[in-house]
Amino acid sequence: MKALEVRIPPVAVTLLFGAAMWGIAQFMPAYGLPRALTAIAAGLFLAGSGVVGIGGILAFRRAGTTVNPLQPKASSTLVIDGVYRYTRNPMYLALLMLLFAWGITLANPYAMLAAWGFVPYMNRFQIVPEERAMIQRFGPEFLRYAARVRRWI
Repeated sequence: MKALEVRIPPVAVTLLFGAAMWGIAQFMPAYGLPRALTAIAAGLFLAGSGVVGIGGILAFRRAGTTVNPLQPKASSTLVIDGVYRYTRNPMYLALLMLLFAWGITLANPYAMLAAWGFVPYMNRFQIVPEERAMIQRFGPEFLRYAARVRRWI
């Protein structure tokens, strides 16, 4: 593994992106959507984040495998049911949805663009290393799963 791969907890990465989004919003022009529409849109992303993220965590708990993203080789079971039928990374998708909710709350399109930077960062430094570990651990079973279920959505 490379120096930064799976070294920074994804929640910390999310907080760093959220702070960067806030900083961008302080210096870039906002958009003027009605407060009610902003609250509804942000609330939908927040609720979706909770459903997807908790669904991912519960599926791991039911399978009796680790949810520690810094130890992908410690996985004892390949989880492919529940929310994992639709996305291979529901917990990371939930964090992205949380960033979208934050971007909507900030009412700033530039901050929303920054949220998209989370995807390539997570792909490179978290998901690809996890996938290598899954291939080593579960081989063809993981490859078949990865061929039919997308990384994000």
